[in-house]
Amino acid sequence: MSATHIAVDIGASSGRLLVGTLQDHKIDLQEVYRFDNAMIHRSGHLCWDVDELFAEIKKGIHICREKGIKPKTIGVDTWAVDYVLLDEEDQPIGPVVAYRDSRTEGIMEKVAETLSKDDIYRRTGIQFQPFNTIYQLAALKESNPEVMEKARSFLMVPDYLHYLLTGKKVNEYTNATSTQLLNAYSKKWDDALLEYLGISPDLFEDMVLPGTSLGGLRPELVQEFGYDLEVIVPATHDTASAVAAIPEAKETIYLSSGTWSLLGVENAEPICHEKAQAYNFTNEGGVDYRFRFLKNIMGFWMIQEVKRLYGDMYSFDELVQASKKVKAPSLIDVDQNRFLNPVNMIEEIQAACMENNQAVPVRSGEVAACVFHSLVKSYQAAILQIEEMNGRTYDQVNIIGGGAQNEYVNQLLANVTGKLVVSGPVEATAIGNLLVQMRATGHINTLADARKLVAASFPLKKFNPQKGEVPNG
Repeated sequence: MSATHIAVDIGASSGRLLVGTLQDHKIDLQEVYRFDNAMIHRSGHLCWDVDELFAEIKKGIHICREKGIKPKTIGVDTWAVDYVLLDEEDQPIGPVVAYRDSRTEGIMEKVAETLSKDDIYRRTGIQFQPFNTIYQLAALKESNPEVMEKARSFLMVPDYLHYLLTGKKVNEYTNATSTQLLNAYSKKWDDALLEYLGISPDLFEDMVLPGTSLGGLRPELVQEFGYDLEVIVPATHDTASAVAAIPEAKETIYLSSGTWSLLGVENAEPICHEKAQAYNFTNEGGVDYRFRFLKNIMGFWMIQEVKRLYGDMYSFDELVQASKKVKAPSLIDVDQNRFLNPVNMIEEIQAACMENNQAVPVRSGEVAACVFHSLVKSYQAAILQIEEMNGRTYDQVNIIGGGAQNEYVNQLLANVTGKLVVSGPVEATAIGNLLVQMRATGHINTLADARKLVAASFPLKKFNPQKGEVPNG
């Protein structure tokens, strides 16, 4: 049996600590601890309580000890774009504002007045989203310039959590690409872009790649836990970790499905041409400098909000079953910013249907069916765009992440696209995190070997195209 590793995987609604060990040529995966994560209101903004997240990480490590688990390494991944600023004494400055906060409204357009989108895209290859870090920093500079003046270090959320573990400040590559401040070709911070925006390049740390060791824990943490851990930086962008765990050796379209839907392919080089920009595709960094050429689609955040607004009186499965009874669901454009963080998701969906002269969904099943079918329609459109830009077709879609459990959507996608859909593994992000740690410690040689290991370790389900209901329109 090889060493045991801890993957800390934190998403927008929950976090978990999983331990993984290589045993009999398979990954033995065990969830040790799970905790909630949610945005909070602080100083007039939607924020993350990153110190509470670190307290939950420590609690999970203590539970490992109580269970007699003696891990060798640990690594943290989270969502993208959000960050922590530190002052000259390495103390956080202000709250950690969440990407769904409204402070960036109109900022992307203001930046475009002085720095063209064409230029930004040619440099970074990153999809234009109003919450990208570039616009968060521009918003902060406009509203609170004194904060920017005090700042001496920029750390993305997982970078900050690694800093709390080790005392070492670095910026990890895959998550750094999501900022829209990294040059897609040099794979370094774009100093010219930063200076044009009035942001000092000195604010940013040295870039490290997935698999980099930061050494052991802070001495006080070693004393607290009773043992040391080597901190190995995974692909800290959760989607980059998830894509590393695609259980497929051949080229395939992937759909990392969860709060967000990330649909794309892996490319050896970035695609930063006009059509990619017009279709709003992104070139995010992946393991081994692969490019995740993908589109961000709103995802199951919408159905999570629908479920919450119904007072959680329906389970996700009950919403799926109710949606199956809807014969002709209305369709909306799920990629509109209006669905990013509306006051009431159900009312926003109904308003969008009314504006497009479609039947207004009233019952829970009608609302759920509208979301599911609209997501699949967006997936289908993105797949066609990928095939157009890459000049080839793909015969398979691999769905990874928590959304892979929605078999109704999986089958709809197979029916609509005419492609084989393969779902699993559900815990792809944590698995990808572990794979990078295992490779860094010499237990896995290549990414291809890692993916074969995933296919051998976790159950996968196939959905062949069938005649049946498909999204209309």
